[in-house]
Amino acid sequence: MGKYIIQKPVTSELVVEKSRFFCHLQRVETEEEAQAFVKQMKKQYWDASHNCSAYIVGQDGRVERSSDDGEPSGTAGSPMLEVLRRRELYDVAAVVTRYFGGIKLGAGGLTRTYGKAVVQAVDEAGLAQRIPMGDYVFDWSMEDAGRVLNQLYRQTLFAVGQVEYDSSVHIHVTLPEDQKLEAEAWLTENLSREVELIQAGSFFAEQPVDLDQKPAE
Repeated sequence: MGKYIIQKPVTSELVVEKSRFFCHLQRVETEEEAQAFVKQMKKQYWDASHNCSAYIVGQDGRVERSSDDGEPSGTAGSPMLEVLRRRELYDVAAVVTRYFGGIKLGAGGLTRTYGKAVVQAVDEAGLAQRIPMGDYVFDWSMEDAGRVLNQLYRQTLFAVGQVEYDSSVHIHVTLPEDQKLEAEAWLTENLSREVELIQAGSFFAEQPVDLDQKPAE
């Protein structure tokens, strides 16, 4: 099960024994997008010795593919894919473009280098998590709305969103979905009336992950 996405697309260069390895990382949401990205890199770097690839699509890892693109079997695509797995990444495609420098690296050297190229690129791209967020609403009386809103704007547990006025006041708040019960408890205690939050919408927010806490290689 994937936990992380990359924060941004990157191209990272690694030089080993005069061979140049460029790792291109890109977010993808479908296998078609991943295949299109691989095709684009092969077209852009048509003069390279190899354009090896690996990608994972879906948080459940439902699609995983890799290609050695002419390198000895198992020395390029597989170690690239293994790095993506170890980093618990998903919805990501990696292409490592190699320009041969005249010195053969051997199977072990290729395996280490292709893996290292992806590690370096992931470090440069940074990691992020998609946090499921909810847009919730609750109603309050017009007469008491000013006091309630004043309290809401002073707290830091959730964000106050749109406020709609008709016969009553419809107050929207935004917070991570797994904090809904905590928010209802806070509202009930501080507003001195039981509050039930009704979900009006949902979306994902991206939260950067501290690289010091990233999964070990």
